[in-house]
Amino acid sequence: MKKRWSSLILVMALLAGILSGCSQKESAQKTDVQESTVSVSEGKTSIEDTQAGETPAAADAEAAEKEAAVTAQNVESVITYEDVELIDDAYRNYYQIFPGSYYDSDEDGNGDLQGIIQKLDYIEEMGFNGIWLTPIMPSPSYHKYDVTDYYDIHPTLGTLEDYQALLDACHERGIRLIIDMVFNHTSSEHPWFTEAVSYLEGLEDGKEPDLTECPYVGYYHFVKDGEQGVNWYKAGNSDYYYEGVFWSGMPDLALENEAVRKEFEEIAKFWLDMGTDGFRLDAAKEYFTGYAQKNVDVLSWFTQYVKSVNPDAYLVAEVWEGQAAIQEYYTSGIDSLFNFPAATQDGAVIKTARGRVEVKEFFEWMIRQRAADLQAKPDYVDAPFISNHDTTRISAHCVNDEADMKYAAGLLMMMPGSPFVYYGEEIGMKSSGTKDENKRLPMYWSAINAEGMTNPPADADEVEQKFASWEEQMQDPSSILQYYRKALYIRNSHPEIARGEISLVEGEFPVGAAAMLHDWNGEKCVVISSNAEETVEVDLAACGLSEYELKESLTVGEEEVVLEKNILKLPSCSIAIFK
Repeated sequence: MKKRWSSLILVMALLAGILSGCSQKESAQKTDVQESTVSVSEGKTSIEDTQAGETPAAADAEAAEKEAAVTAQNVESVITYEDVELIDDAYRNYYQIFPGSYYDSDEDGNGDLQGIIQKLDYIEEMGFNGIWLTPIMPSPSYHKYDVTDYYDIHPTLGTLEDYQALLDACHERGIRLIIDMVFNHTSSEHPWFTEAVSYLEGLEDGKEPDLTECPYVGYYHFVKDGEQGVNWYKAGNSDYYYEGVFWSGMPDLALENEAVRKEFEEIAKFWLDMGTDGFRLDAAKEYFTGYAQKNVDVLSWFTQYVKSVNPDAYLVAEVWEGQAAIQEYYTSGIDSLFNFPAATQDGAVIKTARGRVEVKEFFEWMIRQRAADLQAKPDYVDAPFISNHDTTRISAHCVNDEADMKYAAGLLMMMPGSPFVYYGEEIGMKSSGTKDENKRLPMYWSAINAEGMTNPPADADEVEQKFASWEEQMQDPSSILQYYRKALYIRNSHPEIARGEISLVEGEFPVGAAAMLHDWNGEKCVVISSNAEETVEVDLAACGLSEYELKESLTVGEEEVVLEKNILKLPSCSIAIFK
């Protein structure tokens, strides 16, 4: 399908000089331009062109002396571009939303599904074509990871009709919607659990539970011996205890029980039949804590079932582990696993953005990781991210350094797979400490207008935001938000970045700089980046890249990427795209 970008304030402008080594492109607005130099700085586009017969002598002399310089910084411009073709496949740019803290449509202080509908134009225009909603089902907690009813919507978020309206609105825009599916555990208030406990409380002394009388006893791990460890809790007034790895309010389900699996097959089909495009699977390594192969078997079962209902449904699981474990879990056949080695302050993206490792090392790490995952599942789709609802936010990872935050976003958008961006990350929202509520604060829409703003989670601390609100950053071409928007535009314009095979470009690169080749369906795209402290120069001929053409670039400050006489000047923390 095609996606319209006319409302974006971005433009990709690349016009070259008339001498050898630079190619000429006509302006969409001036067809008689024969010679032009483009210089686009943060916040505005400056196009200086001279028409045939009107070239000043000074400019003529300068053109004879050297090739015209090419820059590729894009922000606001009157130039209109044709629609960007987005491929309708599993590769997406996902926007993660914690619904209760996103946008309030009815002024009750709670984010809701209708609020998300109201913000779909923004989400689409940013360049996201996938949304992941954290749990939306009824639950006694603010986070809703303890479900009491798998067939409904939590009342503060809306109704099933609202959810259907959200699905329809997403699909009209070409956006796929996935939701959290939590089946490691239920709430202790779920009817399955309450009926099981009630039955156990009523058992006569010496009588063993009979599953024909109460099948729900078999849905959980109940034992009569209380000496099971710290994760076991007394089941009401009975003599039995139940397992709850996370806490007593989340009793673990017995996923080895075929009856439990049948329940979740029916639950999955219910949501898939509504049009849900897939699921994020919570706590996949805790299905059987400490038993990876049993967890892999659970993922294999659920993946096979979901694909039998909808072969195009997308599944991504949370396995908070290192690369070796992630590779093992890919043998389940699941589409994606979150790339935790890339994420948070100790992950590859932030380490590179903050200069703790060089770009070449980052690219080499990507190649090694991809090779390992491909061995486990040849058609896997990586799911890299920087932060999510369980981690501190990107501002903490980068100690509120705006340049590092921007560069981290640029590196994320140059990775294969389907990147996930946590709401508020695109404006540099801040968390505080390790309290979960502080990681799920209200989206900072405006500093002066309360419209749509939600109440924070009940136990959240008051956290002062370091960076400007969404409203202000929308008007600031040099903002973090506009950097994200531009990075997503570049990614969408070059589908080989997400889908291509990757390899390191060999050649003579200065310290801090390196190049990665993305190759897909005959299209080749080269990403050159540098995290050196100062501007570096890359000789394209010495790197075998002289036949490639500079297309776009990302920089974190006012200094631009410049190509002159086959020499590429890369400012610190910049990215250049060549084809």
